[in-house]
Amino acid sequence: MSDRNAGTLYLCATPIGNLSDISERVLETLRSVDVIAAEDTRNSIKLLNHFDIKKPLTSYHEYNRYDKANELIDMMRQGADVAVITDAGTPAISDPGQVLADMCHAAGITVTALPGPCALITALAMSGIDSRRFVFEGFLPPDKKERRQILGMLEDEMRTVVVYEAPHHLLATLEQLYEHLGDRNIAVCRELTKKFEEVKRMRLCEAIGFYKANEPRGEFVLVIEGRSSEELMKEKEDKFRAMDLEEHMSMYESQGMDHKEAMKMVAADRGVSKRDIYNQLIIESNGRSN
Repeated sequence: MSDRNAGTLYLCATPIGNLSDISERVLETLRSVDVIAAEDTRNSIKLLNHFDIKKPLTSYHEYNRYDKANELIDMMRQGADVAVITDAGTPAISDPGQVLADMCHAAGITVTALPGPCALITALAMSGIDSRRFVFEGFLPPDKKERRQILGMLEDEMRTVVVYEAPHHLLATLEQLYEHLGDRNIAVCRELTKKFEEVKRMRLCEAIGFYKANEPRGEFVLVIEGRSSEELMKEKEDKFRAMDLEEHMSMYESQGMDHKEAMKMVAADRGVSKRDIYNQLIIESNGRSN
């Protein structure tokens, strides 16, 4: 239940490069709130000064996201309106603002978002790669074990995969993506909305070769093609066709299926008709009888 006397949390999207991308609604909100919470106040003060916004500014980042969230919530409970901005883009997307939004909901404080620039959506739109279904991983974790686990989970991912990366880690990340996902199509998006904005469409192996020869510069968003359903189906069928037919039938019958239902499942796994399975079982049975 929301507290009617409490203030509101405003998640305000700010430019990812081009200052002209900021919305009038965001500017109006930043001028009207009681305090602005920023990921890096040194960076954000430049933006606020550019638009002549004079409001109290406080630091809210990854390392104080819980303690400062409690402070901000106390302020909102007393009626203050708080705006949250990140260094660039939409707060709460791969950003500590998500924690504050979650805690505000738990505290009954109204949360609203002012849409605008977002590197994830900008890159996805520019990439030309299927955007109907996608999965966003943000920055892959630095911990090697955790990174391997996530990359392993993405190996059979059929949705488009979007990843953020810094220039000094780009080549290693491309090599790891190639190792786990194979040679897929990729759009390497760089310096979005800025002067040297660039989108390179190529195969992963080509991207590795290019950035071995050319030093990566700027911030990157990688948009990677998902695995095709046809490829996955063929791999699955090949795997099951390599299995002994009786073993395959036993796999389903041991789960409580009757003989006909097991044949139906085996036929689907192998990409053939149920009659084909029935005939093959008869042939194998006659062979054993003889």
